[in-house]
Amino acid sequence: MTAAVTAMITAVVGVLGTLFAPVLGQRLSARQRDEETRAEEQRRRFEERRDAYTAMNRASRQFHTLLKDALHRLRDGVYGDAERDQLEETRRDYRDRYAQAQMIVPERILDASRSVNEVLAGIDAAVKRLDRGVAREGESAEGALVDLKEAEPRLSAMRRLMREDLGVVD
Repeated sequence: MTAAVTAMITAVVGVLGTLFAPVLGQRLSARQRDEETRAEEQRRRFEERRDAYTAMNRASRQFHTLLKDALHRLRDGVYGDAERDQLEETRRDYRDRYAQAQMIVPERILDASRSVNEVLAGIDAAVKRLDRGVAREGESAEGALVDLKEAEPRLSAMRRLMREDLGVVD
């Protein structure tokens, strides 16, 4: 190879490098932006799920607590309008959190929440019947309190699944 050919090849490589450097830089920059966008989307989804889990766990436990309180008050004959209103407001909040979670959480979490919902909805119906004086045969506040205990292991199982899904390790 002669010096002229070597100089020509070097010049061509230099010109091509100069021409392609911005293209390569742009492609690398676009790839980095895509990765950042994906990471941000994953972070957003995680936070959305965490917020839904927190709200659903809180609402479920609050509803459970107020149902238990209502049954104790019904049993003792001191259940009044303030307690009815508070229980109804909590039931609505629980229903809203449950509906919100249905749109964004995995099926296994929904299965666990359905299991909790089964018990809570059944006890809520019993509280309303007992309050109106139209209890089913054999239905009582004491019996409903026993039935409500069924929700406790279900609430714990739901919370455990939520924590696992969020990557919380004990």
